[in-house]
Amino acid sequence: MYLVPNGESIVKVVLLAGGSGTRISELTQTIPKPMISVGNRPILWHIMRRYTYFGHTEFIVALGYKSEVIKDYFINYRTLNADFTINLSTGDLEEHGYDNNNWKITLLDTGLETMTGGRLKRTGKFLNNEPFMLTYGDGLSDINIDQLLNFHNSHGRMVTVTAVRPIARFGELMIDNGIVKTFKEKPQMNQGWINGGYFIMKPEFLELIEDDQTILEKEPLEKACKMGELMAYSHDGFWQCIDTKRDLDMVTELWDRNQAPWVV
Repeated sequence: MYLVPNGESIVKVVLLAGGSGTRISELTQTIPKPMISVGNRPILWHIMRRYTYFGHTEFIVALGYKSEVIKDYFINYRTLNADFTINLSTGDLEEHGYDNNNWKITLLDTGLETMTGGRLKRTGKFLNNEPFMLTYGDGLSDINIDQLLNFHNSHGRMVTVTAVRPIARFGELMIDNGIVKTFKEKPQMNQGWINGGYFIMKPEFLELIEDDQTILEKEPLEKACKMGELMAYSHDGFWQCIDTKRDLDMVTELWDRNQAPWVV
């Protein structure tokens, strides 16, 4: 199946949102990490809005830890994201300025202890044996989804993974004979590509996943790599995984200054 960019065809998007978020446990005692707010919206909302901008509005959310929080959010989405007038004597509700994203969302409980590969495999029954997109529920990026689709179409392999170069935690010094040639405060790394999520996969990739205990980033992707079926789309723009309170503070500051690169 050829994947059509520019919003002409909706490709289903799988979002992995079942982890416990232990590295930011001070915020995930009561909510799953994808529901942590950046500004006044959950991380998950920001990710879905990015896909929506490029015309992809059908999502399958693989749930696990505190799945009921995400379910409750979308069940009550209309009232949570609109002003309204309610007549308590009749129960009539009049909405004002509803945030209508035209999303179709499948919320799938994939188990509390299921690994990332297992979560993906459990979504297979909703994918209709068609290519799909996949990403994690905790990373923000200004990735161009159309360009990613075009790249995937160009090579015909089983899997495309987006490669990113994260922002360094500390400043970078380029030194020559003791003389500092360049000084950059928290630059994007010049080397060291890493997995930034934002995959596109053919349905046969699911056959490489054995069971619930399979970790996506180990056996399945390693096997696809050995088969010559894994290609990398290099993204030089903004990407930030929200793993710690420091990460959250950084993206929140960008949001508060109206300088969030992922916003469209």
